[in-house]
Amino acid sequence: MTTTTATPYRSTQVAARDGFLRLLHGEWTKFRTVRGWVVGMVTAALVTVAVGLLGAAGSSISCSGPHGGKCDHSVPKGPGGQQIRDAMTLVHRPLTGDGSITARITSLTGRYPEGGRQPADGDPGATMLPGVQPWAKAGVIVKDGTKQGSAYAAVALTGAHGVRMQDDFTHDVAGMPGGVSAASPRWLRLTRAGDTLTGYDSADGTHWHTIGTARLAGLPDTVQAGLFTTSPEYVVTSNSLGGSSSNGSPSRATAVFDSVGLHGTAGAAWAADVIGGGGPAAPGAADLGYRQAGGTYTLTGSGDVAPEVPGRGSPAKTVENSLIGVFAGLVVVTVVATMFVTGEYRRGLIRTTLTASPRRGRVLAAKAVVIGAVSFLTGLVAAAAAVLAVGAVERSKGFRTYPAPLATDVRVVVGTAALFAVTAVLALALGTVLRRSAGAVTAVVVAIVLPYILAVAAVLPAGPSRWLTRLTPAAAFAVQQSVHRYAQVAADYTPADGYFPLAPWAGLGVLCAYAAAVVATAAVLLRRRDA
Repeated sequence: MTTTTATPYRSTQVAARDGFLRLLHGEWTKFRTVRGWVVGMVTAALVTVAVGLLGAAGSSISCSGPHGGKCDHSVPKGPGGQQIRDAMTLVHRPLTGDGSITARITSLTGRYPEGGRQPADGDPGATMLPGVQPWAKAGVIVKDGTKQGSAYAAVALTGAHGVRMQDDFTHDVAGMPGGVSAASPRWLRLTRAGDTLTGYDSADGTHWHTIGTARLAGLPDTVQAGLFTTSPEYVVTSNSLGGSSSNGSPSRATAVFDSVGLHGTAGAAWAADVIGGGGPAAPGAADLGYRQAGGTYTLTGSGDVAPEVPGRGSPAKTVENSLIGVFAGLVVVTVVATMFVTGEYRRGLIRTTLTASPRRGRVLAAKAVVIGAVSFLTGLVAAAAAVLAVGAVERSKGFRTYPAPLATDVRVVVGTAALFAVTAVLALALGTVLRRSAGAVTAVVVAIVLPYILAVAAVLPAGPSRWLTRLTPAAAFAVQQSVHRYAQVAADYTPADGYFPLAPWAGLGVLCAYAAAVVATAAVLLRRRDA
């Protein structure tokens, strides 16, 4: 019996020099010479802007004031330029130079509207139920005048978060936990030394605990020191498979103070102001104010002293609202990126490419660099154009925009470009694995675009929406977040309101991890099966 050994076939074609720069140039030449791919990228940018413009211009919603007038944009701003809420009942006296204010709180109660409904006209207490809001606040305060937005530091007892020291609306430090009663009061103290305010709390008025310090730069020599009470609106949120809806109305808190001491150079008698109360015609305004009986002060207040955030019924827009069309642009980029590799499989050109450059990992890397770079540039142009164009339309309809630092705006635009680039690389790798455009495009859309739409369109309740934008590649949309979550502000904080469960770059990192895993799989399969 004769045994025949087959000699493996070896191509007689001499492999070309396959330096990486040469590969890059070759892949770039392929891309730019296929008109459909170039047109596709231009279309992706145009679609991103167009969908955003259609959403803004096509909506019948606009911001208008009473009797069809212009929307009221007179939102107070804090010392740092951020939009804030500054509403309280304040009893105060001037304090010149250094000094301190001390008070004991023996009671903090509240009332809120049943079901979040507005109190009935002419009977402000008719639908009010007993109960103090978790972030209702009552305490001692030093403030640069009574103008809304002026610098301040305060030590306050809250409805459910114990004693807190807060300053300039955004800073919050925890003190003693627990509530208050006549048998278990809370002593609060705030001292001033120049621009530095130090907060203290005590359970007995003898043993004091330092909560923290705050420096209020530029604090004038004469400030207002006193007592305050406030209570944020009561909001009822209903969740369902169809999303969530909120209904809210002002609540009120009443605090009882005694053992009040103002030490330092104080002048004039105590004065009372209802700051930001909306005037005497506001619901429940007749209940706001204070009364004094000997050394006991009873203050009833409504509102909040905290940053303004989306998700509390405000008509303001954020920079990421202009980028709602990104999901559509990503779909087009995904199609182009997938065809950048599957087109070679469909036409049988992949053999020629791999013969010319046998180092297959380099081929995949070169394709990834080219499609990633082109997609990044596409996303950069699209995001910048959308922010400018859609923002202009929103402003023309009377909406105001939440101010954000320039660095944040730049991060949102550049991050969106990175989102385009990483998505394109993921699509390219999936195309290499599946070797079919339809399957790869569907997989990317289901993994990235669909979870994003379900989350931001409030199709799902808040809990599932947060999990989708934490575990799936759609977490990368967190890179567009420009708003902040504040512990001292009660809000929904859902993706529908612009809040994602992961930090911006951490969210993009989730997508990068998925892309890296698929690229590694594609590299292995490219070496093993394609010849």
